[in-house]
Amino acid sequence: MITDYEIVLRLGLAALLGMIVGYERERQNQPAGLRTHTILAIGSCLAMTISINIAMQFQPMVPNGDPGRLAAQVISGIGFLGAGAILRYGTSVKGLTTATSLWTIAIVGLAVGAGHYFAGMATTGMLLIILVLLNVLEKKLIRAYETITVTVTACSNPNLVEDLLAMYKGLKKKVLSVSVESDIPQDALTVAMVVKTIEDDPMVDMRDGIKSIAGVTHYRLN
Repeated sequence: MITDYEIVLRLGLAALLGMIVGYERERQNQPAGLRTHTILAIGSCLAMTISINIAMQFQPMVPNGDPGRLAAQVISGIGFLGAGAILRYGTSVKGLTTATSLWTIAIVGLAVGAGHYFAGMATTGMLLIILVLLNVLEKKLIRAYETITVTVTACSNPNLVEDLLAMYKGLKKKVLSVSVESDIPQDALTVAMVVKTIEDDPMVDMRDGIKSIAGVTHYRLN
């Protein structure tokens, strides 16, 4: 059986590995950060060590006992944490990377709990490289996009939708959806469009383009 002393050592190593990944997630302002990853690593490590000890303790009575049964529930049970880390803002989804890091760090805890120290440390190192270095490469090589909702109101301009679509086409921005509301007594149209644009775009050209359309009384970007 695994001694209490060795269990404490394994828990300590699992906590350290969880803290390394959790610290990186904390710096990225993710909802699941330092404490969540550390607690998860400790919990999964303890589940693995207890699972092994129970199998060895009752081996005379249950010779075909499965030492991985208790630990296997960690993998299926981690889903609720992953779901809690995923947030949706309009059409954008955030937290998928954190959800997968939670799942991976749970397996790291299981590995350390089973005595596979090198595998746990190597996986943590690779996970950290993916989270840090690939994030830098993505920002440099891959342009990030976001969606915004642009609402424009204009009077005495029945061609407002066509004018807006032509403007976005000229700015090379993709319109994902269009909704139109008409105020007949005021002869006004309100058009709301969901537009795909580059992340952190100052949108000066878009604002100028909207202002140049005939009859525009006000607009809103959010």
